[in-house]
Amino acid sequence: QAPIKATCEDMSCKTGFPEEVHSAVVSRSVHGGQPLLNVRFQSCDGNKKIHFGSSEPEDFRVGEDGVVYAERSFQLSAEPTEFVVSAQDKETQQEWQMRVKLTAEPGFTGASEKDQRKIEEIIFPWQQYKHSSPLKRQKRDWVIPPINLPENSKGPFPQELVRIRSDRDKSLSLRYSVTGPGADQPPTGIFIINPISGQLSVTKPLDREQIASFHLRAHAVDVNGNQVENPIDIVINVIDMNDNRPEFLHQVWNGTVPEGSKPGTYVMTVTAIDADDPNAQNGMLRYRILSQAPSSPSPNMFTINNETGDIITVAAGLDREKVQQYTLIIQATDMEGNPTYGLSNTATAVIAVTDVNDNPPEFTAMTFYGEVPENRVDVIVANLTVTDKDQPHTPAWNAMYRMTGGDPTGRFTILTDPNSNDGLVTVVKPIDFETNRMFVLTVAAENQVPLAKGIQHPPQSTATVSITVIDVNESPYFVPNPKLVRQEEGLMAGSMLTTFTAQDPDRYMQQTSLRYSKLSDPANWLKIDPVNGQVTTTAVLDRESIYVQNNMYNATFLASDNGIPPMSGTGTLQIYLLDINDNAPQVHPKEATTCETLQPNAINITAVDPDIDPNAGPFAFELPDTPASIKRNWTIVRISGDHAQLSLRIRFLEAGIYDVPIVITDSGNPHASSTSLLKVKVCQCDLNGDCTDVDRIVGAGLGTGAIIAILLCIIILLILVLMFVVWMKRRDKERQAKQLLIDPEDDVRDNILKYDEEGGGEEDQDYDLSQLQQPDTVEPDAIKPVGIRRLDERPIHAEPQYPVRSAAPHPGDIGDFINEGLKAADNDPTAPPYDSLLVFDYEGSGSTAGSLSSLNSSSSGGEQDYDYLNDWGPRFKKLADMYGGGDD
Repeated sequence: QAPIKATCEDMSCKTGFPEEVHSAVVSRSVHGGQPLLNVRFQSCDGNKKIHFGSSEPEDFRVGEDGVVYAERSFQLSAEPTEFVVSAQDKETQQEWQMRVKLTAEPGFTGASEKDQRKIEEIIFPWQQYKHSSPLKRQKRDWVIPPINLPENSKGPFPQELVRIRSDRDKSLSLRYSVTGPGADQPPTGIFIINPISGQLSVTKPLDREQIASFHLRAHAVDVNGNQVENPIDIVINVIDMNDNRPEFLHQVWNGTVPEGSKPGTYVMTVTAIDADDPNAQNGMLRYRILSQAPSSPSPNMFTINNETGDIITVAAGLDREKVQQYTLIIQATDMEGNPTYGLSNTATAVIAVTDVNDNPPEFTAMTFYGEVPENRVDVIVANLTVTDKDQPHTPAWNAMYRMTGGDPTGRFTILTDPNSNDGLVTVVKPIDFETNRMFVLTVAAENQVPLAKGIQHPPQSTATVSITVIDVNESPYFVPNPKLVRQEEGLMAGSMLTTFTAQDPDRYMQQTSLRYSKLSDPANWLKIDPVNGQVTTTAVLDRESIYVQNNMYNATFLASDNGIPPMSGTGTLQIYLLDINDNAPQVHPKEATTCETLQPNAINITAVDPDIDPNAGPFAFELPDTPASIKRNWTIVRISGDHAQLSLRIRFLEAGIYDVPIVITDSGNPHASSTSLLKVKVCQCDLNGDCTDVDRIVGAGLGTGAIIAILLCIIILLILVLMFVVWMKRRDKERQAKQLLIDPEDDVRDNILKYDEEGGGEEDQDYDLSQLQQPDTVEPDAIKPVGIRRLDERPIHAEPQYPVRSAAPHPGDIGDFINEGLKAADNDPTAPPYDSLLVFDYEGSGSTAGSLSSLNSSSSGGEQDYDYLNDWGPRFKKLADMYGGGDD
């Protein structure tokens, strides 16, 4: 049914319904979800948000656009049905009402119940048939109203819906069919049609959540398949039934709200969905809070927007220190929250109360005490404890400490322990007991973030810290340190240099005077009196010593007290040595080379003096008067204050090495001079002035040191050769002393024998092994106990005289030696027989194990059958003959 719109006359703008009573005529049979009418609401302000409601929500629902829908299927009675439609401004909550009167269509008044249940017929529009007269005109096509079919129908099935009929069926035999999804297209078989009667039926329950509507096309053809009528479209709308409960997107919702929040503070939003039609009441959800746990301080701390699901606070008093978490049970109900017809579901909302800084830190005591030894740093002297009710390890709980008084020099600082939140008073600068014996500090504690607004507590807490300084034995210290003394070098041993004393800072301790000792004196020039600290020399002070750097000599002394524990301090004495002219200049270099001829033959020399100005250059250079050959052959000319040039005076000087004395005098007062020898090598030169026979001259002038070094090398080499010869001699003697009767290569006792040759046994060998036994190695019979002897042991008889082999026999004597030994063995009654066990290493008698020859088989050999050895092949023929041959 098309909605019947109410009309009213135009009038001046006035917000509200244009009439108080609105009448409408609708069909008697009303289906759930069917639009009935459209109410008009006039808003002078187009921005108003209007919410429509019905006084009979179980029967009628008003959409946001003013369309009134039927909530369920029912039959209108003969009497008009009345209900009230309300409109409410969402912002101002202002409300308007209008009464609606519904009247059934008069065409159905008085109709019998049978007629009301009659199946509706859909007749094809009239059209010109192809065999009819062309004078008949075709009737215009109409739009078939949709068929509304409730979902989840219980049947019985197939359930008749509508009858398709053509007015041609009276003159022609027609066949009806439907096509489209649900008929001949997937999902197939939901709708069927009787091809003769045109009865359209549904075969099973429908589900709107799967398919909300079906679009079918009905066809009418004759028996030959010729189209008789134009196809008509049939729309079947599946009417939604409330068969789905609301489902929350999450079963547990988590949200947070700061403690102390004002009423109206947004917390979180919960959302549920309903698979039913969202434009019908079946899919319109409403939310509400079923329970709150805990119910402190109020059982209604929160509320929820019944349409949007927004949760907000409605009461003050959220305090995390009292209640840290609230649990709400939220219910979502469809049918716009109708508790009678609506389906519902629940979820849990967990709201955590977050911490804000509403509690300042508070000291657990008004005064804290601590103590610290003097001169100690990085020492914790006091532990300040505070309490804070805010959440631990957050900026609202973390404490910061600062000193507000009592430490003007900044000797203390306060650090915060991140785990316990305690304040650690720490010494950062040394404290002297003799200056300060006690400190009284004023400290304050506050959080990292400021207190929340509206908190009545003071933002910080204050306390006093009393710190006592403990006196300890301190190290003595020299004054001044270092001490500088200026002294001329050359001060003789035993001279008093200065007094170097120390002071003890412990004025309040009972202890004796200090004792002094020397700690460092590189040149061992000084000593100090242990009582009065007088420093005297023990050697002559020399500025040119290797221990003097930049005219400065440093010595370190130690001052010790007798406190508990004993302490000591060091001091440095710096002696600035003033130079005196105590060193004569020397020539440099000591050796030079020049040519035999006059040109070119100049030698540049330099004067070197360990002293400094004014006891050094400029220097005077001259040659001595004696011997006379010096001035006759050489001449010297000063070219600068430190340099001179030596050259030949004569035209030619024979090649060789000459010692030229040179007298050098410094500029000191008094002057110091010395005669230095310059070794000059005169050689033959080429055109460029380079020596050509310098090797001969150098060899001829080999120094004494070089000769001594060469001789030492030769002696060492001879000693090494002699030691090697002696070692070889000793080695030969050891070899001779250990020589056997035969050569080591033939001694079968000391060599590894090769047994990998599969030849004959001992019976194939052509030598007597018993002759190789050394009788001397056999234990003397005299020390053997009398008793039972082994079968292979020698009886007690007189020992024959065997030949003794020389220490180093000649290879040719070996044969004679063996023959003599063989004769002696043949005549020796104590020698073992040839086929007996030879004793090569006798280990004494009296073995507790007994002789091996006494061991017998567990069974007699005669009791066993060894004939099977004959079957083992040629390799076991010997054993077969010995054991498998029978009694013989």
